[in-house]
Amino acid sequence: MVAAQKKGSAVGVCSICSAHPLVVEAALAHAQRAGGPVRGYPFGQSAVLIESTVNQVNQLGGYTGMTPRDFRAFIESGAASAGFPPDRIILGGDHLGPYPWRTRPSGEAMSLAHGLVAACVRAGYSKIHLDASMPLCGDPVDGAGGLDPRLAAQREAELAQTAETAFREYAGSHPDACPPVYVIGTEVPAPGGMGSGHEGTDVTDPREFLQTVSLCEEAFRSRGLAGAWDRVIACVAQPGVEYADRSVHRYNRALAEPLCRTARSTRGLVIEGHSTDYQSAASLRELVEDGIAILKVGPALTFAMRECLFGLELIERELVPPHGGRRLSLLAETLDIAMLENPEHWKSYYAGSEEQEQLSRKYSFSDRSRYYWAVPAVQKSLGVLMANLRAIEIPLPLLSQYLPLQYRGVIEGRCGSDPDTLVRRSIIAVLEDYASATGS
Repeated sequence: MVAAQKKGSAVGVCSICSAHPLVVEAALAHAQRAGGPVRGYPFGQSAVLIESTVNQVNQLGGYTGMTPRDFRAFIESGAASAGFPPDRIILGGDHLGPYPWRTRPSGEAMSLAHGLVAACVRAGYSKIHLDASMPLCGDPVDGAGGLDPRLAAQREAELAQTAETAFREYAGSHPDACPPVYVIGTEVPAPGGMGSGHEGTDVTDPREFLQTVSLCEEAFRSRGLAGAWDRVIACVAQPGVEYADRSVHRYNRALAEPLCRTARSTRGLVIEGHSTDYQSAASLRELVEDGIAILKVGPALTFAMRECLFGLELIERELVPPHGGRRLSLLAETLDIAMLENPEHWKSYYAGSEEQEQLSRKYSFSDRSRYYWAVPAVQKSLGVLMANLRAIEIPLPLLSQYLPLQYRGVIEGRCGSDPDTLVRRSIIAVLEDYASATGS
């Protein structure tokens, strides 16, 4: 992909950052259906890239309860169910570094970060985003509260060295494995997205982009990691795309042009774009054309899933009589109760009155509800909803009323009207924009 970009081909890769089973199922189903020759690439079929974030999955379990090895097993189980070839799955780790332990002393936090990187590589992850940009307890900071970029680069090189050692161990039992490729740079919000009070987003200064690349190359080479540096394929930068609670910052290619021009002149590197969720199909295509070739998406996928599920609940209320022996799922209410009982994943992201917070918990682009789908009460409620709707046929007029996009797919013969298919279709609709933009 990098080589094709450097030759002028507008091709890229969609990186799916989600650990939700329905999202993974839909992503693999979409990749299975779409698999074939890739526009602009001189090789065969496309692959699917799925990444876990440092908060989702780590050696201590993360908020999903999964280690990297568990995550790999989870993805491969989904692939087996979908009939998708496991050798066409690329696993990646996003923001791998000390972020979850940033309040601990720097030595302890970095030791845990090294353990995380090693665990990911030993689990077969082959795309590694190194992120040591955040100050740790006891670190000196600049006037803006940031970490010295030279120290950040040194720490990322140290993490790369750990990854290289772990890969040599992994390759001993997996002789066909490819060495990991690396992504550097952190000109984006911390894992999880923007918090409340964020008013806008700025395009990365080209000089800062070059400084990041230069400092990291120097740090890699000083540790004897020239070979690893040759496998650094991207630098994360901010091309001006972002989303917040109720707003989306759309891509403006004129503002991003100096950054993109600088990146195009940098040997062997493309830009990795984070937070590309909710961009239009046209904007996604422009991003790839301009060299932002790795497009990460996560919350937009669970947002589309939640949107469909809430629509299905409204249909359920119309079709399931309260006296018919079946109970309603009360999905939205149950999800909100779970969020109120444990507000740590949303409280700092939503501001305003109690009414505004309630609206954000349900509908925000930040989609902090994605942290609560695994709560047992929510899972039980979801099971009731799907069982209720599987037992009946959803009338087309109700589908048109509450899920008009899915209705169009049904009447055009592109998907069925059962609830499982409707949810999967809502997620795939987002992925289709990315597939079109990246040429896959």
